[in-house]
Amino acid sequence: MMTDPIADMLTRIRNAVRVERPTVDVPFSKVKRGLADVLKKEGFIWDWREVESTPAPVLQLELKYGPNGERLIRHIKRISTPGRRVYSRSARLRPILNGLGITILSTSSGVVSDREARQRKLGGEVLCELW
Repeated sequence: MMTDPIADMLTRIRNAVRVERPTVDVPFSKVKRGLADVLKKEGFIWDWREVESTPAPVLQLELKYGPNGERLIRHIKRISTPGRRVYSRSARLRPILNGLGITILSTSSGVVSDREARQRKLGGEVLCELW
């Protein structure tokens, strides 16, 4: 039984990037789709798509690497866990590595990056950070 599906997704991405796989498959959910959308908007992955399969649909992410094969995702960390939820206001969100990294939040308006949350003055649950 999986208690934290978001941590499972982040671990799958971390492991796939470490062995330089072009794609990674993750069990589908709406929150994971929102996470994938933010990763695409911020330029950490090329694209994502929902693939129908049995027994459940799968979210397939196309990972992005630099021109010489260098990793764009070097660090990915789960912040809020099922046992310890972490919430933040938009005013308390600070840029990671002077804007090179992002924090991903789950807000009342969906899953957004810290840049968008500060711009729209949204607070919410801090899901993860990556650079």
